[in-house]
Amino acid sequence: MKRTEETTIDLLAYEKDLWKRDDVHHIAGIDEVGRGCLFGDVVAAAVVLPKGLVLEGVNDSKKLTAKKRDELFDLIREQAIAYGIAAVSSEIVDRINIKQAARLAMKQALEQLAPQPDYLLVDAEKVDSPLPQLAIIHGDACSQSIAAASILAKVTRDRMCLEWDKQYPEYGIAVHKGYATKLHREQLKAFGPTPLHRVSFLKNLFAEMEAEQQEFQLDL
Repeated sequence: MKRTEETTIDLLAYEKDLWKRDDVHHIAGIDEVGRGCLFGDVVAAAVVLPKGLVLEGVNDSKKLTAKKRDELFDLIREQAIAYGIAAVSSEIVDRINIKQAARLAMKQALEQLAPQPDYLLVDAEKVDSPLPQLAIIHGDACSQSIAAASILAKVTRDRMCLEWDKQYPEYGIAVHKGYATKLHREQLKAFGPTPLHRVSFLKNLFAEMEAEQQEFQLDL
């Protein structure tokens, strides 16, 4: 994917503003994936890229092909000053809720960075850290640092899904990655939940499925 100069400036706009400050040398982008899934861990990544570096092709991970994400995953890790990746289990998601689990994963990814950054750019969330930070709506499409973190998190979780698919092949995890697709809903109805499903998410899902079934019977 060839990036235009205009897009390059847009994706580095937040970083460039921060680099003008004398007290900011290392900026960490932070993002998570798997927040809306019915199954498996939520995964977060934090990454510090060198000042002024432009990584061709880096963008919101959802807009990239799996092949491109894999290529960029290796490139980002090679070029990064530091990066961290953390996963929080479905059991913890059920215990503390998905918002807090996502924030915990972000915090754990941040804590892996060495050196520690001077400022955080976070995709629409606040990290439990005393470091100064800015939450950016759709940050993975606005900031190269956050986009890079989204790629690290997405590739990591997708690879986890491939392993989970070997454990539970009847659910199609490798295809839908744990999201509430029609296939996933049908397989849940046929086989019930696995130990890696998020119970707190399934309560609402099963209630919706039951309501849909009742509505169907009434239509008959």
